[in-house]
Amino acid sequence: MFASTLHWGPDWAHNGYEKTTKSYKHNESLGNGMHTYGLLWTEDRLITYIDNESNVVLDVDMKSESFWQRGGFTGFNPWKGQPNNAPFNQDFYLIFNVAVGGTNGYFPDGQCGKPWSDQSPQAVNEFYNAKGAWYPGWNYDATNDAAMKIESVKVWKLDYAEASTKFL
Repeated sequence: MFASTLHWGPDWAHNGYEKTTKSYKHNESLGNGMHTYGLLWTEDRLITYIDNESNVVLDVDMKSESFWQRGGFTGFNPWKGQPNNAPFNQDFYLIFNVAVGGTNGYFPDGQCGKPWSDQSPQAVNEFYNAKGAWYPGWNYDATNDAAMKIESVKVWKLDYAEASTKFL
């Protein structure tokens, strides 16, 4: 499974990610080969795709509403006076991870020997403390097969007219 998520909010306690996340289930294990994970970021849209531009995973329209409106936030608006795409009208980070030990429901509780609960405030510790049970099965030291392998990360600026004919 592959998921794209935008993390955003007026502060760390108010993360609107659940309104900008989508999952993609591939017809075979994504570990069986190399894949292209793409991101198109324009003033009006954030689009992610896998393998080719027509296989869109997440499409966030930033033209019709602001992230403040999308999140339904109240109180102090740190983006007041900014365009609808704030906070994505400035540099941000890309995070690549395998989400092992997550509490978002990708790994159902009580299955396959899962050593943590999605409701536990100590889930990350429970996962790590059970390392003796799960780590040997990864066979990492011998094969490195349980690793996320990134061949390259490429970033370039597209001509907006070209991007709009392909994606928008």
